[in-house]
Amino acid sequence: MEWLESLGLLGLFIGTFLAATIFPFSSDVLYMAILAATANPIGCLLVGTLGNWLGSVLTYWIGWLGRWEWIEKWFKVKPETLQKQKEKIDRYGVWLALTAWIPFIGDVIAIALGFYKTRPGWTMLLLLAGKFARFLVWNLIYGLF
Repeated sequence: MEWLESLGLLGLFIGTFLAATIFPFSSDVLYMAILAATANPIGCLLVGTLGNWLGSVLTYWIGWLGRWEWIEKWFKVKPETLQKQKEKIDRYGVWLALTAWIPFIGDVIAIALGFYKTRPGWTMLLLLAGKFARFLVWNLIYGLF
């Protein structure tokens, strides 16, 4: 992750984008490191949000392309499990997108929202709001706002 830090805001964009996809690392650690190094809260907030949001958008669309048959066959997930997950998505709907910032499970949430075909427009907007709020909180905690 040090090479991403050395790239400054470009590294932040790349890192937050990748962290919102299937690459398992924390964008929070990278965000804080670059925020401390640059002391640029607005730039970090905008770039971190954009990168992390676009990564989640990609993850959402990957889920959208998924098929039940593939999940059952390749990942050995039982139809009953998929149905239980669908019921949760149906219950909370697009509002789950606000929680897609949570490390590790956020990627699963984003892909599930796509897989179960939540409304794309609202999902994208709520993904953006959640990502923005996450990094804004880090700015506030760090004292740069």
